[in-house]
Amino acid sequence: MNAPSHLLPTLTAIRQVMAEHILPLEPDFLNPHLGFRTLLPRLQQVRQHIKDRGLWAPHLPKAYGGMGLTLSEFAYISEELGRSPLGHYAFNCQAPDIGNMELLLAHATDEQKEKYFLPLARGDIRSCFSMTEPEYPGSNPAWLGAVAVKDADSYVISGHKWFTSSADGAAYAVVMAKTDPHAENRYRRASMILVPMDTPGLTLVRNVSVMGHTGEDYATHGEIRYENCRVPLKNLLGPEGEGFALAQERLGPGRIHHCMRWIGISERAFELMCQYAATRQVAPGKLLGEQGAVQGWIAESRAEINAARLLVLHTAEKIDAEGQYASRDDISLIKFYVAGILQRVLDRAIQVHGALGVTDDLPLAYWYRHERAARIYDGPDEVHKMSVARRILAKYK
Repeated sequence: MNAPSHLLPTLTAIRQVMAEHILPLEPDFLNPHLGFRTLLPRLQQVRQHIKDRGLWAPHLPKAYGGMGLTLSEFAYISEELGRSPLGHYAFNCQAPDIGNMELLLAHATDEQKEKYFLPLARGDIRSCFSMTEPEYPGSNPAWLGAVAVKDADSYVISGHKWFTSSADGAAYAVVMAKTDPHAENRYRRASMILVPMDTPGLTLVRNVSVMGHTGEDYATHGEIRYENCRVPLKNLLGPEGEGFALAQERLGPGRIHHCMRWIGISERAFELMCQYAATRQVAPGKLLGEQGAVQGWIAESRAEINAARLLVLHTAEKIDAEGQYASRDDISLIKFYVAGILQRVLDRAIQVHGALGVTDDLPLAYWYRHERAARIYDGPDEVHKMSVARRILAKYK
C-alpha cells in the first residue's frame, strides 16, 4: 500500500536522514568490541539534525515538539525507521519511551508532566517500563509479586523485575505494583508508579544477557530489585488500581509501532537477501538467485511482507477511527502474524547469505538474536491466538 501523498515529503526526508546519518553508524553499533555508549556523541548530533529538520518525535503533538501524526500516519514512519536498529532511537520514538510518553501525556498530572514527560519528549532523558517478573509468567500480566504499600505520604515498593528494557542509564521507571492485593477484581489490584532510578532501595542488578549479549545503555534489558523503595504518593500515574487498564491502553498503539518496525526489518532483510542472491556466484557463471529454493523464499517473503503491511495499516486505521476495544482482535492478529513473518524472513535471509548471515558484518544476526522475543513479549503468540479464537467461536454458539 502506498503512503498517503501528504506523507511522501516526510518519508523522503526520513529516508535521506537514514541513508546519510544513521546507516553509517551501524557497523560500530554491531561491533561487539564497541557498544552503544561509543555511539552516543554521534547519535546526539544526529538527533539534533533531526530536530532541526522538523522530524523529531513523529508520535507527539506539535505543542510538545513532535510532528503531530496520527497512529496510522506514524505507522508508515515506523516502517522506515525499523530498517535500522538505530532508527527509532534517533527520532525519539523508541520503545519503551514512546509508550511511556503516550501514557504520561494522557494521564500524568501537570507536575508529573513537567518533571517526567517534558524532558523525555525533548530527548534529554530516557525512561524504562518495569512490569515483567522472573517469578511470575508474563502471559498472565495480572499476576504480580511486586507490592506498593502506603505509609504516610509515600508508597513503599518491594519487588523483583526483569526485562525492564533500557533501564541502564534511564532517569526513571514506570513500575507496575500491587496497591490493593486483595481487590476482588484481579485487574484492579495493580497501579503504575513513577520511580526515579536513583531512589534508595532500587538496585539495577544486571543487564540480562540475551543470547550471549548483555549490551549497554539503551540497548539492554535490566534486572531490578525494589527493596523498601520509597516514593511520594503523588508519583502515582493515573488512578490507583488502574495499572492493568493503563498497560492495555499502552499496548494497542505499541503493537502498531512494533509491527511496523518489524516490517521495516523484514524489508531490509529482504533487500539484503535479494541483492546477495542476484550477485553471489555459487559456481562460475551460476548465480545463487537462479536456485529454485532461493526463488521460492524470495517470492514467499514478498507476499508475506505485503500482506503483513496491509493488515497492520488496516488495524492502525481502525484504532484511529473506532478505538482500541473495537480493534482488540485486529491488535492480537497483527501481533502473532507479523512476528511470525519477521522470523521467517530473517531466517531465509540468513540462509541465503550462508556464513556471512550469522556474522555481525550485517544486521541480520543482531535482529535474529533480539527479535526472536517478538513472539514472546507483549503476550506470547499462543495467548493471542487463543483469545482471538475464543471470541470467534463465541459467535457460533
